[in-house]
Amino acid sequence: MQEIDLRSDTVTRPTKEMLQAIMTAQVGDDVYKEDPTVNALEEKLARMFGMDEALFFPTGSMANQAAIKLHTQPGEQLICDKWAHVYNYEGGGVSFNSGVSCKLVDGDRGMITASQVEESINPPDFYHSPLTSLVCLENTTNKGGGACYDLEEIKRVRKVCNEHGLGLHLDGARLFNAIVKKGEEPKDFGKLFDTISVCLSKGLGTPMGSVLIGKKELMKNAIRVRKVLGGGMRQVGFMAAAGIYALDNHLEQLAKDNTRAAEIAQILSSLNYIGNVEPVETNIVIFYLKNVEVETKFMKQLAENNIRISNMGQGKLRIVTHLDYSEEMHNRFLETLRKVDLS
Repeated sequence: MQEIDLRSDTVTRPTKEMLQAIMTAQVGDDVYKEDPTVNALEEKLARMFGMDEALFFPTGSMANQAAIKLHTQPGEQLICDKWAHVYNYEGGGVSFNSGVSCKLVDGDRGMITASQVEESINPPDFYHSPLTSLVCLENTTNKGGGACYDLEEIKRVRKVCNEHGLGLHLDGARLFNAIVKKGEEPKDFGKLFDTISVCLSKGLGTPMGSVLIGKKELMKNAIRVRKVLGGGMRQVGFMAAAGIYALDNHLEQLAKDNTRAAEIAQILSSLNYIGNVEPVETNIVIFYLKNVEVETKFMKQLAENNIRISNMGQGKLRIVTHLDYSEEMHNRFLETLRKVDLS
């Protein structure tokens, strides 16, 4: 029985066509900025978002951490949601790499409002508190179940940042899922943010890589920060070729991922052993069993059917649809959910 792995959209493997693109890529030494395929990927994404420059990173966490370093000085503070990836899932890098603290906001499913941002800004002349210098948003939100920001709210956040001289960074690890869901354009985001990180190894299905895109005055130091963080790579054009292929061929697939997640949520909501299913907008489904005590039994029954999902703790379970999750797998998973017996 073929395994169905719905723990994350990071578990995908390259398609045959992507592997062909990888194998035939022209490469050079990217530390010398002489890898033509990396340069092409960076130019493609900078142009796509209508921003000045882009830089390829091995991971999304490193891209986010570099952005924070570019925006801040030690002892300063950034504002983010309490569920933000930069705070919860990047190993304390905000403090370790940049010497910066986080002002955590109690947002809605990982999303914060302009008024909450304004309320969280420390008075710049009050030297007892950290100087606020950056706002970090996440779209879609990971811990918030793939929720998407309203573009108008981001515009209001941008206005607050302009009024107070704050930088604005977007952790866009799953930004393309939001763009496809809402019919937006990358340039809509490029106009609003100073820096944006986009991940190629989640919904787009590449083996590795994220790209930091931004304004020239910030990005001029990005390659130095990447070097300090250990992110300089050599013939990485093989992976950049996978990114170019994904951008050209896999964006439409994201709509299928979003639809299948919605269908999973619909089935879960109809089952008597499910307590709650959080709203689903993109490719992440977060749900809770009615009785937490049967969680082990539930996970065991899925495992017996060669199905894997994520346990986020405290009764919170997560499903993420992705490129390698086929229609056949989808139908088998839905049927398995209907047959689960926790009595």
